Amino acid sequence: MTTESKDEKAETVILTVPSHPKFLYVVRSALYPVVLDAGFSKKKTRDLILAVDEACSNIIKYAYEGDHTRPIGVIVTVSDEELRIALKDLGKQIDRSKIAPRKLTDIRPGGLGTHFMHAVFDTVHYDTSGEQGTVLTLVKKRP
Repeated sequence: MTTESKDEKAETVILTVPSHPKFLYVVRSALYPVVLDAGFSKKKTRDLILAVDEACSNIIKYAYEGDHTRPIGVIVTVSDEELRIALKDLGKQIDRSKIAPRKLTDIRPGGLGTHFMHAVFDTVHYDTSGEQGTVLTLVKKRP
């Protein structure tokens, strides 16, 4: 799907996968050529995709509380200026005041996904204004 405005041409890819961890491979595989084609290095592409993978894992764990039958929507838009990835769920809305990267000195498993998302993306925004679910939008300026 391609959308156009007066100032730019944006390309959009829309994907919906079940909230089962085995389908995160589909998300990673779909994103890789799109992000690479947007001009990011292979290393930066891997980092961006890993952050998206972490976000999807958080949707499964927290929004859907392990229910593997719910949808995760992935909307990737590449414009002249940026790469924008929106992750939509219909699960339990998050309390944005409780989302904070764990301190790196706190050595224990888990809890670094949010830190990593903030480290690799320029903007991380959670929208809980809908009646249900959350839209997480991750934005990275193109090189």
